[in-house]
Amino acid sequence: MSLGGGRPSPTLCLCLSSRVVEIQSQMSERAVELLGLPEDRPCLLLDVGCGSGLSGDYISEEGHYWIGMDISPAMLDVAVEREVEGDLLLADVGHGIPFRPGMFDGCISISAVQWLCNADKKSHSPPKRLYRFFSTLYTALARGSRAVLQLYPENSEQLELITAQAMKAGFTGGMVVDYPNSAKAKKFFLCLFVGTSGTLPKGLGTECASEELQQAKFTNERTRFRNVKGKSVKKSRDWILEKKERRRRQGKEVRPDTKYTGRKRRPHF
Repeated sequence: MSLGGGRPSPTLCLCLSSRVVEIQSQMSERAVELLGLPEDRPCLLLDVGCGSGLSGDYISEEGHYWIGMDISPAMLDVAVEREVEGDLLLADVGHGIPFRPGMFDGCISISAVQWLCNADKKSHSPPKRLYRFFSTLYTALARGSRAVLQLYPENSEQLELITAQAMKAGFTGGMVVDYPNSAKAKKFFLCLFVGTSGTLPKGLGTECASEELQQAKFTNERTRFRNVKGKSVKKSRDWILEKKERRRRQGKEVRPDTKYTGRKRRPHF
């Protein structure tokens, strides 16, 4: 959905609809949950196919740092306009992950990896591009960390191709499927381990129907009342002040705090 460089297209602006934002946020939250990150320190994460930075927003809210990679200049333009807190890199992950060994504490990707199965040019070999991606990703991740890649495979052959190249690169792990019996809610998460074999997390909605409903309800409530964990309510004054302070620590220019910071504007009639 990108134009040939330049400014974002109107179609890209539509991609930030509230429904898309909600779905992206839910998948990002689930991916970060599957990473099993330590709770006592902030981590540095890689977001593959970061797009406009919606996944990065959740990572920042959780107190972590991130670097995003995407092949689309237009999508990265949207991320810049949205003033996301992560660093952005324009790159084709089919050429590899260009970071030093052991740099990242984890990696997430939302709806991106399946595109490596397409041969957009005559020189593209999907198996080779996938192996290049996974082998360099394995190197860039710290030992004992995880990569969680949410994807939409077109068929079982595509799923097998992706999984095979990941295992060939040295990863262990497997596929976590949430709500496998639901046509709309079904989600695939390739959960990969670096260096050590961990226990594969259990997919949501894999119990009986009544338990599935209870699980889904709990997940929704956890999203809505996430502030009970001691974090500020999103868009509140405290949340805004915390976000501005994080940006100052990153060396970014931030407007000074005033008594109007975080105050809701009066509606105009």
